[in-house]
Amino acid sequence: MNRREFCALAGAAAAAGAAGGEKVAIAVGGKPFTNFYYGKEWDKPFLYPLLTASGRVISRGWPVEPREGETNDHAWHRGIWFGHGDVNKHDFWREQGRQKTSCLFVKGVPAQTGRPDRPSLSAELAMTIPTGKSIGTVRGNFTFWDKGANRFIDAHIAVHADAGEALRFGDTDDGGFGFRLSDEFREDRGAQLRNSEGLQGTNNVWGKPARWVDYSAQLDGKLVGMAVFDHPSNLRHPTTWHARGYSLCSANPFGLSSFTRDKSKDGSHTVPAGGKLEFRYRVVIHEGTARLEALFAEFASSR
Repeated sequence: MNRREFCALAGAAAAAGAAGGEKVAIAVGGKPFTNFYYGKEWDKPFLYPLLTASGRVISRGWPVEPREGETNDHAWHRGIWFGHGDVNKHDFWREQGRQKTSCLFVKGVPAQTGRPDRPSLSAELAMTIPTGKSIGTVRGNFTFWDKGANRFIDAHIAVHADAGEALRFGDTDDGGFGFRLSDEFREDRGAQLRNSEGLQGTNNVWGKPARWVDYSAQLDGKLVGMAVFDHPSNLRHPTTWHARGYSLCSANPFGLSSFTRDKSKDGSHTVPAGGKLEFRYRVVIHEGTARLEALFAEFASSR
């Protein structure tokens, strides 16, 4: 079986169990929240679209739902996702054709649990390299809820070296728990990028350690933003951030040399065979001014 045939079969098997075939719809209290896309046309699953509590769309549409005039760079920047550009020298971040790019394919069917006002979704992903072999498993669990003008997503991601070999995450800035927002959140269009350490702008925030990073912009005359929190239990907390002025950001603890341009540093990390590496993040989509420090303290104290 060649690579293209394997990808098609694995993706089709994953898609077969979901309503609509390629995505799972998430609603909170009867209101649309997001979708979990995992069909065969995508190299990795993602959450899209990203909506505020009042229904404003803050995620870029392209390539899922292209909008006239928006940017169309980096087709793998879709909503919220997880990946890394160098795992045992395999690329689970960039998507440059299935003969080069490794895939994260859902095993079985994503499972929904929880209450209508606080649903959860879990999925198990095979870390599939171009030969068709799986070198490990990523297990993701996401919980969704609203509170006032804020929306929350808790993400628990566990990487398991369960295929008989260690998993080495190489030092690169292209990787981590990422998101891409709409063009209104670009710095060159007036959006603000800041972190928990009081730094502002991509030139100051990119590659720096911080407990959280926030993007905010004016949409229809109202301040709207999205922040991601790094839990204190995570590797190398506070993490470094691949935070760019064109509305891309990812929490990435592995890019020390890449971020600092200092070849004497090494941000790589190896998960031994049979071991696992866990991450916890909280996403806050806010309308108006959000008390991010207080919200982070609440998250940091959770287990």
